[in-house]
Amino acid sequence: MSSSPSIPRTPSDLCHHPLVQAPMAGGASGPRLAAAVSEAGGLGFLAAGYKTTGGMYQEVKEIRALTSRPFGVNLFMPQTRAADPSAVEVYRQQLAGEATWYESELGDPETGWDDGYEAKLAILRDDPVAVVSFTFGCPTPEVLASFREVGTYTVVTVTTVDEAQAAARAGADALCVQGIEAGGHQGTHRDDPAADGSAVGLLTLLALVRQAVDLPLIATGGLMRGSQIAAVLAAGASAAQLGTAFLVCPESGAHPLHKQALTNPLFARTELTRAFTGRPARGLVNRFLREHGPYAPSAYPEVNHLTSPVRKAAAAAGDAQGMALWAGQGHRLARALPAAELVDALVAEIAEAGERFVRPEESR
Repeated sequence: MSSSPSIPRTPSDLCHHPLVQAPMAGGASGPRLAAAVSEAGGLGFLAAGYKTTGGMYQEVKEIRALTSRPFGVNLFMPQTRAADPSAVEVYRQQLAGEATWYESELGDPETGWDDGYEAKLAILRDDPVAVVSFTFGCPTPEVLASFREVGTYTVVTVTTVDEAQAAARAGADALCVQGIEAGGHQGTHRDDPAADGSAVGLLTLLALVRQAVDLPLIATGGLMRGSQIAAVLAAGASAAQLGTAFLVCPESGAHPLHKQALTNPLFARTELTRAFTGRPARGLVNRFLREHGPYAPSAYPEVNHLTSPVRKAAAAAGDAQGMALWAGQGHRLARALPAAELVDALVAEIAEAGERFVRPEESR
């Protein structure tokens, strides 16, 4: 009987540089971007969230045609029915004006809760990729073990020490430690409205998780420069994951208005909001977020399904004020470079920061 394929010890064993391109659902993290990052020596990621099973499979084939280097696929964990239907209906009524303005329809909040999870698992076990990561929860030990058997490295996104310990017990190979600075959704395992605003900054969370579990850690949240990456590596991370930094690359599939907004002075800050999806997610503050954020219920994915047609209509109309402009706290530092050039720039900045750390200036 043949033995199982060997599993890398740390995420950095999969790539030349300790740089991971975040899987950004919604179209930004497609084959072109992921392949470009992997070819440049980082670890590119496809985002399977919101995609059909067939769509995910097609993108895996596309990236394999673009690179022979390792890459990852991110999956959303299935969600349970926990929202109050009456709260979702009230929010639907509040959004009626948005649908009228954009000449659109509101979506069906009952579209689904599992994002094709089981079917996607089956495909990725039958045709393995180098890495599979999970967001919005932790898979069962059996699922994680099944990927180990086919040689796939597994990563679970965590936002607290408790989540980190649960993922370690389940058998994850590594953890993606997400600080509150991160753009897009907070990858919490349980959506608890009472915990809104209690998330921890990346460096503090990294230290807490490192003390609690003995697993390789990927640090993510607001990282835009090599000096920041050097800091999290010095703090014990095996690699750094960047999303917003890659969002403006020409290979990114993000909408042009989204890319432009990241450095537009009109969008001066970010906030965590439930306005677009019903789960806390960090985005640029625009009209939609200001008007609807205070009233959005804790209802994911129902609210995401509800607002999806309106957000698409706003994008088609060229109106960034009605779009979900996901962005980390460091968005103003975005550089519109090709992905390979951005990787090279970040690697040079890491080296420069290392030089300053080990050989500080003698004169003051």
